Amino acid sequence: MLDISCVYVNYNSASYTLNAIKSLLEKTTDTVTYEIVVVDNGSKYEDYEILKNSLDLSKSDKIRLYRSRVNTGFGAGNMLGVNFAAPSKYYAFINNDTLFTQENTLHDLKAFMDSTPDAGICGPQMMSEHGDRISSLDHLATPARQLLKRDFLEWINVTKYPKRKKTYTEPVACGYVPGSFMFVKASSFDTVGGFDTALFLYYEESDLSTRLLKRLGEKTYHYPNQQYIHYQGKSTEKNVNIKIEQKLSLLYLTKKHHGRLAYCLLLNFYTIKFFLGGIFSAKKRKMFIALFKGGSLDQSLRCKQVVQKR
Repeated sequence: MLDISCVYVNYNSASYTLNAIKSLLEKTTDTVTYEIVVVDNGSKYEDYEILKNSLDLSKSDKIRLYRSRVNTGFGAGNMLGVNFAAPSKYYAFINNDTLFTQENTLHDLKAFMDSTPDAGICGPQMMSEHGDRISSLDHLATPARQLLKRDFLEWINVTKYPKRKKTYTEPVACGYVPGSFMFVKASSFDTVGGFDTALFLYYEESDLSTRLLKRLGEKTYHYPNQQYIHYQGKSTEKNVNIKIEQKLSLLYLTKKHHGRLAYCLLLNFYTIKFFLGGIFSAKKRKMFIALFKGGSLDQSLRCKQVVQKR
């Protein structure tokens, strides 16, 4: 059994993927046994070809590349990587627009998880490409968080809702860590069924952390003693369709974990909000239309993907 299977998902961004893998190889010593599983998630063939030719797979026994001819989204793309992963104690789900910046990151995360029995997931401190600290923990995506807002929840119960903007020097339990770098106990991940592939983009990490906590009593930890760079916004474009996808995923997650009443409350709240905002904004008007139709996943970007010819 390997210590860690590292899973990367590439979507039309081969240059980022290659740099991400290069940084992992350079910063990781033989203190851990690991592999790198790369999933091309329905990229244009030209991008996939760059990736395939540049990885030089014949010269590395650590790296394997697989291709899906359709973009299956974040969760399903990573699940495809898990499907091809060797038996491992941990999975490291790492965005392709990240860079390792410190030595032995994987070793340190493994050591922390090994010594923390109630940990199911941990994630390092995220940094911008300019060296700025980025909030690397969040509260579970509940109706309370959406309606009462994060700052209020942190004010009334800082133990349950640790401050997102605080600089931590020791690991802290939190709701969830960013999907850009999630270090997960493989046995627990497998037990709860992994990522929910109904979600195309967004809230997969909140859903996974919720299920690990509910079913196994395992927590998610922010681990500030290791850092990595995340080029935010490079793997997805922040357009109105992405914002609609966020709301669709949130509504799906709300119904799944909190019931139909909470779902209806949140749906009506956002429908009214974007109806009023849509008077002056075409983007918000488009958001309103999607919510007025019920905010269901049949409007998801997943339903708009095409199968690549090769």
